[in-house]
Amino acid sequence: MNPRQCCLDCLHRTPPATFEAALWISVEHDAQADLRHCHESMDEVHRRISAALPLLPANELAQPLLRQMATLGFQQDDVAQPKPPVALLHKIIDRRRGQPLGLGIIALELARRLEIPLEGVNFPGHFLLRVPGADHALDPCGGRRLYPKDCRELLLRQFGPDMPLRAEHMRTATPQAVLQRLSRNLRHLHQINDDLIASLKDANRVLELGQANTSDYLARASLYQTLECPQAERYDLEHALMLSDDPVQQIRLTQRLAQLPSSRAVH
Repeated sequence: MNPRQCCLDCLHRTPPATFEAALWISVEHDAQADLRHCHESMDEVHRRISAALPLLPANELAQPLLRQMATLGFQQDDVAQPKPPVALLHKIIDRRRGQPLGLGIIALELARRLEIPLEGVNFPGHFLLRVPGADHALDPCGGRRLYPKDCRELLLRQFGPDMPLRAEHMRTATPQAVLQRLSRNLRHLHQINDDLIASLKDANRVLELGQANTSDYLARASLYQTLECPQAERYDLEHALMLSDDPVQQIRLTQRLAQLPSSRAVH
């Protein structure tokens, strides 16, 4: 199987192998990614954290786990102009720096090995973690507790005052949602770093992993427009139009479709 097929196959296991699937996304972009080295590195991190954790009930060990990760050097990469390595899991394991989502995936894998209850939270702009049933979330970048007030402040800093905290922001992230979010992050990072073919791989994976939204089709349409593939662009614009419930956006999409050539040539 190719890396894409291996990634999707990981989701069909019981339970789904999210960490392994994320590594196969790395392989899809970097044929030199050494998965054996990644697993060996994770084994070493697992051993060191296991030895350092306090003697507490399992449901109280999530925050100590994240703090131990920070002690070992795992931290958010805050570079002004981010590049794909901040999201590619094999690079994060090697550098111990990356986006919150990548750090969260590593934390979830360590929690699984250590039998610590922990789940992902698909919070806008900053992936979070949570012990099931807890009244707070945890920042994968160091383990800070985040109560509703903290989450509202996080939204305010990232999106401004027009986005209130809603219940949907605190939904548990399924394995498919985690990998789809990772693919969206990589799609954006590859595009802003002018690697359009890599970005297109990510855009295609987003659609393969689960239900796509209007923005997903528009993002791929933008790539096809730059790559001068008008019929593929038309396909995505038509799907974006069907999914859109914004009247202004519907008008703009209709106008954009009218400007595309009507030829049915294959691209």
